[in-house]
Amino acid sequence: MKAIIANSYGGPEVLTYTDQPDPKVGPDSFLIRVKAAGVNPVDWKILAGYLDPMMYGHFPLIPGWDVAGVVEAVGADATEYAVGDEVIGYVRKDEVQHGTFAELVAAPVRTLAPKPASLNWRQAAGLPLAGLTAYQALDRVGVTFGETVLVHAAAGGVGSLAVQIAVARGARVIGTASERNHEFLRSLGAEPVTYGDGLAARVRELAPEGIDAAVDFVGGGVVDVSQELLKDRGRVASIADGEVKAKGGHMVWVRPDTADLTALGTLADAGKLTVPVASAFPLSEAAEAFRESMTGRTRGKIVLDVS
Repeated sequence: MKAIIANSYGGPEVLTYTDQPDPKVGPDSFLIRVKAAGVNPVDWKILAGYLDPMMYGHFPLIPGWDVAGVVEAVGADATEYAVGDEVIGYVRKDEVQHGTFAELVAAPVRTLAPKPASLNWRQAAGLPLAGLTAYQALDRVGVTFGETVLVHAAAGGVGSLAVQIAVARGARVIGTASERNHEFLRSLGAEPVTYGDGLAARVRELAPEGIDAAVDFVGGGVVDVSQELLKDRGRVASIADGEVKAKGGHMVWVRPDTADLTALGTLADAGKLTVPVASAFPLSEAAEAFRESMTGRTRGKIVLDVS
């Protein structure tokens, strides 16, 4: 199979498009013919070695955790899907080596869910990691109908999905973004505010009585700002602030979860959730996709077209 590999930690320049052996398929796994794969900031952070203190990485390393594709073979005790089924997955394993930036990937059943019929392959590939991150962060702070939630980095890949999920739950959403993304946020159902100095005051203008919950997808001190506004200072979750637990909030490290991923697909097929795709690259140009991701300025998801 064709795949993107790295033989050492480094930047996008260490990525190579090459031939690799087809994956072995475990008893509770499925072999997926990859149609598209989502690119996430964690991918270039893994490549840079940032996650090495917490996860074993083995070389040659195929990056990628997001996938949308078709079942090509089933493991000895894998019964949930059949050959030909269309699936999506957040294929994070306990160690990093056999990722989704390849024509084939072996995916444990716990990482998969049916592909939403309403999403094309690119959109479907961009949903799992970002969608699960948003979904699980909102769950962690208990966002429910009628509440006001503040979403930081609301125009990004995770934030734009969090806005839609919260709106689908009947919440009022205030989202931070640059002014150029304000109309985009309005189209998703959020009330936009500009991030940066004075953010708390701008949010207070929209919500004088404060907010019920906040989710942080950017870091940089926004947990502290959120807690100035929260009625309950503990109802803040972050994927980017390493001190959030010490501040009384919640750290979220997204987990593979078939039920959550299926729920996201149900929202998509009900017309309540779409996946904005910022750009798409052929698999062979994964290094360019990484470089775009590293700018931190994309609106929506970056994906790789594989087959």
